[in-house]
Amino acid sequence: MRTASYLALFERGILADRVRIAGAILANCTLCPRLCRVNRFERPGIQCATRAVPVVSACHPHFGEEAPLVGRHGSGTIFFAGCNLGCVFCQNWTTSRLLDAAEVSTDDVARMMLGLQRSRCHNINLVTPSHMVPQILAALELAVPMGLTIPLVYNTSGYDRVDTLRLLDGVVDIYMPDVKFMDPEAGARYAAAGDYPSVARSAVLEMHRQVGDLLVDEDGVAVRGLLVRHLVMPGGVAGTAEVCRFLAREISRNTYVNLLAQYRPCGDARRYPEIARRVTATEFLDAVRIAHDEGLDRLDGL
Repeated sequence: MRTASYLALFERGILADRVRIAGAILANCTLCPRLCRVNRFERPGIQCATRAVPVVSACHPHFGEEAPLVGRHGSGTIFFAGCNLGCVFCQNWTTSRLLDAAEVSTDDVARMMLGLQRSRCHNINLVTPSHMVPQILAALELAVPMGLTIPLVYNTSGYDRVDTLRLLDGVVDIYMPDVKFMDPEAGARYAAAGDYPSVARSAVLEMHRQVGDLLVDEDGVAVRGLLVRHLVMPGGVAGTAEVCRFLAREISRNTYVNLLAQYRPCGDARRYPEIARRVTATEFLDAVRIAHDEGLDRLDGL
């Protein structure tokens, strides 16, 4: 079983420094691009609506993730609640809006990590982690002396601040961001984030700088690197061509990409006529063709 990069940082005392630095940010929160500067020890963040303690909605081995994460024994997912985006089509509405979640301690999160490792999961998959980085680092510092060794997956919307990602350099082995939009108007209309394209570009560049292209072991299980998800949306509103061009020309043509076909109008999406339907087969096949035309041939399941 592959051991994780964070073990070296723990042994050198660097992880403890990162825990201290990240924890201090919560008093004037600038973890994500919202820069709300809320003291989360006293009240919730403006967009994420979470305080300084972890909020978790579920924890279990997951077999529905990308094949390199799942392997034979599953990806050990911890679903954090709250979100720093405001996607009108959110498919995990109850989790992102804190309707189905509970506050836990960092010790609880550490024990969740260890339980997933005991279940033989190949990795710890941190879902929606952007607003929980200090809590994750604190839990990790507790879990390592108790025997945690498997890699961390940072499973994110892509709306991540580079300064925060740098706190994870050498901690996270596998980054799995969404790249949702390449049009600021789409980001503003559908995710309450007109800066989403520029933020996601910078974030993915930093992730790739840290971990490079996806590497897998002899069993096809991811050990390090970047996986990118892109949700194909009706009418091309997600800017699939621009996303593929960015990945191929500014990241790497060897980028592992999962083009997602499962869009459905969840949440408030039916209030937006242009996205109030599923993606057609033709639209999805066009997306696949676009990716291949850009030289992106590591497409998940295709």
